[in-house]
Amino acid sequence: MAKAKTTEANPPSPAHAVSPPAEPAEWLNRRASEQASRAALARHASGRRRFVDPTTCERDYSEAEMEFMLAMNAYKQRSGRMFPTWSEVLEVLQSLGYEKPAEERLAD
Repeated sequence: MAKAKTTEANPPSPAHAVSPPAEPAEWLNRRASEQASRAALARHASGRRRFVDPTTCERDYSEAEMEFMLAMNAYKQRSGRMFPTWSEVLEVLQSLGYEKPAEERLAD
């Protein structure tokens, strides 16, 4: 069988242009691996994640925090706003009874 000539009108097929490597090369970035190891050791030493439940990646929230989160979720569902403004967050806080102490209001 005769081979077709390669011309601009008849370019070679991409499958024959570049063949894949026989074995994939193993990628290793030693600097990034060392940096990640140092960060993990520092995080472990600091105890920063001690309040996080490792099985659920959630920490134990206080009663006030849970009340606020539930109020924010209820507000988002009522208003249809996924990302409330700070003014709306303040409204939710005030609806829960939070207010600035009197001595701080006078200083402003």
